Amino acid sequence: MEKVKKKSLDKNQKWALFFCGPNIIYFIVFFLFPAIIGIYYSFTNYNGLYKMDFIGVQNYKELLNDNEFILVFLNTLKYVLVNVPIGYVTALGLALLLVDDKVKGNSITRILVYWPTLLSTIMVGITWKWIFGESFGVINYILLQSGLEPVKWFSEASSAFWTTIVASAWSGCGVNMLIFIGGLKQIPVDLYEAAKIDGANKWQSFFHITLPALKPVSFMIIMLAIINSFKVFAMVQTLTNGGPGTSTTYIIQYIYKTGFDKMKVGYASASSMIMFVILMMISFIQTRINARSEKEM
Repeated sequence: MEKVKKKSLDKNQKWALFFCGPNIIYFIVFFLFPAIIGIYYSFTNYNGLYKMDFIGVQNYKELLNDNEFILVFLNTLKYVLVNVPIGYVTALGLALLLVDDKVKGNSITRILVYWPTLLSTIMVGITWKWIFGESFGVINYILLQSGLEPVKWFSEASSAFWTTIVASAWSGCGVNMLIFIGGLKQIPVDLYEAAKIDGANKWQSFFHITLPALKPVSFMIIMLAIINSFKVFAMVQTLTNGGPGTSTTYIIQYIYKTGFDKMKVGYASASSMIMFVILMMISFIQTRINARSEKEM
């Protein structure tokens, strides 16, 4: 029998592997390897220094009865349910306003809207902390000059929560706006012209043409927004430090404080594994829904 010759990589494939190599190494070293270590730590009582005994699923059992973890998870869920729709509507609204390249000033406005995306999340938190500062903030200064009472932005739970939402929408809408603009430009103009001839107004065209045509784009933006909202950390840590109390303490902050402040690395790893499973389930459900909707189209 003739030996089956193994196919060797051609020149283009070798160059592709060469350029992808650094990213593959980066992924293995900084994502895959730490993830495997985190899974192992979640079954131990590792304290970050020397103590590391295997304790099985004890961390997971304690987490399910941990009132603080449950409260923080509900805070995170509330943040996601509010932040994702607001971010989606804001980005889509800006895209609809700025999609026309022929309108004077649209290009500059796009740059200004996109600019906050270039800032680090820590800088976003610092920027909005100066804006919302109770004793030194720009908004309270304007209120005082107008004869109004200053707002306790960080001393009250509801106002602290909404400051995180505003800061997140401001910093994240730029990228989503550009993605929406790309999607809007792919919609054939003939569809709108035909709808106009049939007597459809702008709102009817929007709900029956624009939104259905943007389904794939919307799916991607919503899925990424949910994942990023669950992972929010640096911006909120800088802006409110999780306060007042635990009203703006979200799950990544809880994991950070548990692992580094309380030196309960194993317990924090179990928390991160639970969040990982939740995000995997959400992504799976969204993918199935999107696949089903594409089949129906």
